[in-house]
Amino acid sequence: MATKTKLHPRSQHRHGYDFERLVAQSPELEAFTIRNLVGRTTIDFQDASAVRMLNRSLLKTYYNVNFWDIPPNYLCPPIPGRVDYVHYLADLLARSNKHEIPRGHNIKVLDIGTGASLVYPLIGQSEYGWNFTGVDIDAGALKSAKQICEQNKLNITLKQQEKRENIFRGVIEPRDAFHITMCNPPFHCSMEQAKKGNQRKWKNLGKGHSNQLNFGGQNDELWCPGGEIKFIARMVEQSMEFAEQCLWFTSLVSKKENLKPLNKILNKAKVADFEVVEMAQGQKTSRFIAWTYVKKSRRSPLSMRASKQSGWQSVRTGNHIPSLLNESINI
Repeated sequence: MATKTKLHPRSQHRHGYDFERLVAQSPELEAFTIRNLVGRTTIDFQDASAVRMLNRSLLKTYYNVNFWDIPPNYLCPPIPGRVDYVHYLADLLARSNKHEIPRGHNIKVLDIGTGASLVYPLIGQSEYGWNFTGVDIDAGALKSAKQICEQNKLNITLKQQEKRENIFRGVIEPRDAFHITMCNPPFHCSMEQAKKGNQRKWKNLGKGHSNQLNFGGQNDELWCPGGEIKFIARMVEQSMEFAEQCLWFTSLVSKKENLKPLNKILNKAKVADFEVVEMAQGQKTSRFIAWTYVKKSRRSPLSMRASKQSGWQSVRTGNHIPSLLNESINI
C-alpha cells in the first residue's frame, strides 16, 4: 500500500487501511468489505453501517478499544482525520516542552463536544496517556460515551453542558486547569446547508448525489445558528474568562475563508499568541486554530504541570471581558 504522506508522520494510518489486519482483529468487518475497480479491498463509504464497523475495527486494532458503538444517527467520525488533530496537538505542546511530547495522566485535555463516539479521548489516552474531560450538550451522546468508558474500564470525566449558549462556562470549575482544549464545532448554519455540503462531497468523489449523511450526526453536531464562525467567536469570547486556567485553546476550522475574520477576533481578544495548523487527509485539507493568553517566556517545561490552585497565573488581570460577538462578520 502506498504511504499517504499527507497524514501526520506519527499516524498509524499513513499506509491506508490494512483490511487484512483489520478483519483479523474484527472478523465481522469482512461482511462489509468490497472490491473497488482496481481490485483492492475497501468498503462502501456511503453505507453508514460499514463506516461504523470500520471505525470499530480501527479503534480495536490500533487503540486497544475492545468495545465501541454509537446509537443510530449520531456522528460517526472518520478516524484518520481525528487522529491527526491529536498528533498535531501533541506537537503544539512539545514546542513548550523542549520539543519533547508531554505524556501521561498529568496532561489535562478538555474535549468540547466529545460526542457519542468519544473518539478524541480514546485516541489521546491510547497514544499519549492524557487525562481527558469530555463535554457535550446532548444527554444521549453522553450516555453512549459513558457506556464506552465503562465497557473499556477507562477513566474519562464526562460533563453535560446545560446551557446551549455556553461553551466553557459551566464546565470549567474555578480550581480546574487544562493544558489544552479541543473542539470539532458544528460547521453549518442549518441542516439544509449540511445536506448540500454532503451532496458536494459525494459529487467531488465521483459518487453522484446522495442525501444520506453516511457519517450521521445530530443537529447539534452538524449545525448551529451562524455556523462555525459564530460558534468559534463565542468560544474565543468565553476563553478570555478562563485565560489563567488553560495553556492552549484550539478548534477545528472547516472553511479557509473563516480564518481572516477569526484572526481579527483573536487580535481583539488580545491573545499572547495564535497560529493556524494545517492538516491534510487524501484530497481533503483541514486545519485548526490555536490561541493562548500565556506569554511565550512563561510556557516553560514547568508550566506543563497544571496546578489546580493557580493555573498558569496569566498576566491578564481585571474582570472586563469585551464582547466579540458584535464584531462585523461576513457569513
